[in-house]
Amino acid sequence: MRNRNPFPLILSVALAWLGFAMISTAQAPHTTYAIRGGKVYTLAGPPLEDATVLIRDGKIAAVGRDVSVPADAQVIDAKGLQVYPGIFDSVTQAGLEEVPAVSATVDTVELGLFDPDIVAADGVHPESEHIPVIRAAGITHVLTVPGIGGFGAARNVIGGQASAINLSGWTLQQMLIQKSVAMVVNWPTLETRSFSFETFSMTERPFSEVRREYQKRVDTLADWIERARHYAEAEQKAPGTFTPDLKLAALAPVVEGKLPLLVLADKARDIRHAVEFCSQHKLRMILAGGEEAYKVEDLLKKNNIPVVFGSTLESPPNEDDPYDLLRAEPGRLAAAGIEVALASFNTSFSRRLPQYAGVAAAYGLPWEEAVKAITITPARIFGLDKQLGTLEAGKMANVIVTTGDPLELNTQVRYLFIDGSETSLDNKQLELYKKYKARP
Repeated sequence: MRNRNPFPLILSVALAWLGFAMISTAQAPHTTYAIRGGKVYTLAGPPLEDATVLIRDGKIAAVGRDVSVPADAQVIDAKGLQVYPGIFDSVTQAGLEEVPAVSATVDTVELGLFDPDIVAADGVHPESEHIPVIRAAGITHVLTVPGIGGFGAARNVIGGQASAINLSGWTLQQMLIQKSVAMVVNWPTLETRSFSFETFSMTERPFSEVRREYQKRVDTLADWIERARHYAEAEQKAPGTFTPDLKLAALAPVVEGKLPLLVLADKARDIRHAVEFCSQHKLRMILAGGEEAYKVEDLLKKNNIPVVFGSTLESPPNEDDPYDLLRAEPGRLAAAGIEVALASFNTSFSRRLPQYAGVAAAYGLPWEEAVKAITITPARIFGLDKQLGTLEAGKMANVIVTTGDPLELNTQVRYLFIDGSETSLDNKQLELYKKYKARP
């Protein structure tokens, strides 16, 4: 009998043992923490002075002034500090994009215009260098959204399914909050002028050509919705009697009202058309972007459509717009009774989300509503408010402890907890800062 090299077998056994050890470590019991003595903003009621937040088994166990601290709890002295729910960036490409100008590191857009079966979570890279940087800004969880990013990339019409993830974990399974939260739709636009990344110049197309292309895409989207409706009915009445279709199966929860459409649109005309489309097909709509949402605020209010805004620091979209248009718009829509959240729509600048909310507060959005716009409001909009968004017993322990108002640029995050575990604030930017600060 021929002697065989035992190395592959030994290696296989070693890898299996290592995998078991990692799983065992991931399933180890959470530490019990008591964040004691800080000013606690639960966002479910008035702030609590000199209060305690007790964290056990990954959940918030108790919040209040008279919380009993167990003997086995690790006590965090928060005297002079403030305690808030973790910040939620509800439209970003975190985990899907590393270097926007290098296509090999960008996994946001798939081939084809209609990709409802694409799930963002499947492409998340837990070791992304962006994640620790974002986390250091107090952002504990995000909605990572496919189909909307990439340097020079053409957008899909149906980009896929957005996934909610925590910004901590060795694997996607450890990070995942909910795999499918919303179906992403880039609403077609009637825009004749566009920027060409081939010539780096503006190009002009005939309106008739743009109109035909627009109508074709809307009609095709309507066809997908109707086919998905028939598919869902067939699944209920005669399951297993036909060939499965992954794309239509992915759209079935949308037509059944279980999954909302996250519709990206900025122009008033496009927003109006998107609202009419969703109303006609009985689809739940969340508007994302909404630069000209103020022009159709009555329509949004009538149809109870929430809005997720992007950066409040950008210049106004049109040269004749008021300089403060994007800064004041969240406050204006909130005053009109429309539910408003704020998001980065970005990866590199996700860390600036708290300041986006701070600028909105400076231009008319009440301060508490601005804090809620990056915590409980997006959680409620996307159906995650039973798990996240406030400091209440039973919710996931995503918590930040800060030196002051989290919307202020000079506020620092001192402690950060994700899923009940204290999480490091170290990151590449901090490493570079220390390195060059110490340069002789």
